[in-house]
Amino acid sequence: MEVTADGCSVEVYLLLPPAGEPEIVHAAVPPGASILELGCGTGRVTHPLLDLGHDVVAVDDSPAMLAHVRAETVCARIEELDLGRTFDAVLLGSHLINTARDPDRRAMLAAARRHLAPGGRLVVEWHPPEWFDSAASGQGGQLGEVAVELADVVRDGDLLSATVRYSARGRRWTQEFTCRRLILDDVLTSNDLIFDGWLSADRSWFAARARRGG
Repeated sequence: MEVTADGCSVEVYLLLPPAGEPEIVHAAVPPGASILELGCGTGRVTHPLLDLGHDVVAVDDSPAMLAHVRAETVCARIEELDLGRTFDAVLLGSHLINTARDPDRRAMLAAARRHLAPGGRLVVEWHPPEWFDSAASGQGGQLGEVAVELADVVRDGDLLSATVRYSARGRRWTQEFTCRRLILDDVLTSNDLIFDGWLSADRSWFAARARRGG
């Protein structure tokens, strides 16, 4: 099974179930809201949102991931996306905002903002600052039939690098990542966005709106 450019195993993502994300997004947007999902993977969140009555356009840069998505799809890098249309909500999940490279983050948020309809809401999943203090090798849990474990955690200033180990059905996969600790107000202000509320008790989800034209 194919591995994407950023090290994601398509096979693993087909096994992973949603973990409350669709309900968080659904509660944050109007009933039947149109949603642009950035970084949809195999549709783990897309498909429940469709079932909840939303019109979803799903974006990913992996054709192998998109082949499993039962919605309108767009194969593109988030940073370069310009569909010429807007949505009631834009979803940026999977902690993508914590990308290590500041230019990539600015480009992703610019793409999200230009696709927001007037009054639209940006729904974001992130690693809050306290996660960077508590993350440790050996932490893990179970997502459906997939066991997940964090390993090889290394800190370097605002950066944290680690490996995620997955196991299921007698098989094992790994995915390395590096993410950056963010100051939320600075990130939003520099991208012409304003904070619009926490969406989960652990503050791993928040909403934002465009500062102007919203």
